[in-house]
Amino acid sequence: MDKSFDSIIIGAGIAGLVTALELLKKGQRVLLLDAQERSQIGGLARSAFGGMALIDTPEQRRKGIKDSPETALSDWLSFAEFEQDDYWPRAWAAHYVERSRADVYDYVRSLGVSFLPAVNWVERGQYTPGNSLPRYHILWGCSLRLIEKLVAQLLPYQGSRLECQFNTKVSALTRQNGRVTGCIGQCADEQLEFIAENTIVACGGFTGDIQRVKKQWPQDWQAPPPEVILNGAHPSNDGLLHDQVARVGGNLTHMDKMWNYAAGIPHPSPSFEGQGLSLIPCKSALWLDHSGKRIVSPPLVTGFDTHQMCKQLSQLPQLYSWQLLNWRIAAKEFAISGAEHNVMIRDRKFFSLLKEILLGNHRLVRQMERESDHFIVAPDIEQLSKKMNRLTNSEAVKPEVLHASVADYDQMVARGPSFWNDDQLRRIMQTRQWSSDKLRTCYPKPILKDPPLIAIKVNLISRKSLGGIQTNLNSQVLDQNEQAMAGLFAVGEAAGFGGGGASGKRSLEGTFLSGCILTARQAANFL
Repeated sequence: MDKSFDSIIIGAGIAGLVTALELLKKGQRVLLLDAQERSQIGGLARSAFGGMALIDTPEQRRKGIKDSPETALSDWLSFAEFEQDDYWPRAWAAHYVERSRADVYDYVRSLGVSFLPAVNWVERGQYTPGNSLPRYHILWGCSLRLIEKLVAQLLPYQGSRLECQFNTKVSALTRQNGRVTGCIGQCADEQLEFIAENTIVACGGFTGDIQRVKKQWPQDWQAPPPEVILNGAHPSNDGLLHDQVARVGGNLTHMDKMWNYAAGIPHPSPSFEGQGLSLIPCKSALWLDHSGKRIVSPPLVTGFDTHQMCKQLSQLPQLYSWQLLNWRIAAKEFAISGAEHNVMIRDRKFFSLLKEILLGNHRLVRQMERESDHFIVAPDIEQLSKKMNRLTNSEAVKPEVLHASVADYDQMVARGPSFWNDDQLRRIMQTRQWSSDKLRTCYPKPILKDPPLIAIKVNLISRKSLGGIQTNLNSQVLDQNEQAMAGLFAVGEAAGFGGGGASGKRSLEGTFLSGCILTARQAANFL
């Protein structure tokens, strides 16, 4: 290809698509490159749930939530625990909370995509304060709906000022006279050079390469990476383009900061080796170690501090664990992150969704019982423990130990709320104070008295890179001296969602999809 362009965008995920659309609106000639097939346009967002952390929205106001950029920034800085010299991550955090309403919420609505009326309260914090208010908004139609709307807006430009080339893996950036001039890509057996005034890296993160995840494992967790980490990203998110940015002088920061999840199971029908599903762990389930003993220091409850949960699980002697619950809990609380298993939201079937919320999602529970050997159902503890040991090919779980773990909890529950001296019960009751969460959180009742019982074997699962290519507020890539590199930009996860690490140690959750839009629009505004 001998054509030159105003801008080359490497990666056709949400960040790349938004950047392309906004540059085309400004009259630029744009080349969009992606390593996957055209049918996979949108990247990981095709399968993502579509949650966004947004501040001071109409949905919040209707729920009586008085949010503000000042409140959100205080929460963000608390959870991030930035290092002293994290100037650009702090700047991006401040920019996010100031502009999430105008540059993300209003932008998404302008594309014809709406949000569910419920606002969820996630990452409330455990030892470190997190979200002090609910601000997690869910796209109606998941992020797949957003992709469809973006692609529809791009179509009129194709063949004129937009060219798309798929199945093209970028292997290197080119540089001349101190300016990045484009890239070299491999398409089938052909090596191609692409030239442009500006090159925008929108390739995603590196958590699809599990060996790289292990190499970058957080040192302050004081534990080696688990032998088994499921892949919750995609192998194409390999970080190789990060290496190329570094090769031409770009600065990479906070590469040891990742947003992994605590409860992954192998995908029953994987499309690549090691693919996992990320469960949204049931708050009312008991989290047990490999032997069936309850983890109590502290008990693990989702929705408060994902970073802390992953850290705690990584320090267990056997790096897999169990969730134990019954069918009643699973029907109300069990969920899997992503569009694939949230079909009522993905396909925008409101009344079917309402029915599942009110009557229980028995459909999904039955599906997992049928499809996943990591989702074990049994009528009693004796048979459950046998199936658990069969799965691990061991005798690690003793039925008497498993029974004692659940019976001790059940006895406390049976005494009544006045005697609930247990942190998990306190957190469950706190969660139920918020209306949106009450719909998906069971009132505590003894588990053993309401069979069948369920045990789910879980491992840590990779998801997002929190660190990445350092950028300023124009999404320009910075060199080792924090000077903007001519002709080179990075957006979305490649840039650690801004500045090479805008979330710090922890995300308030929902800052990823919206971070892709925000960083993309900043790049386009500058160009």
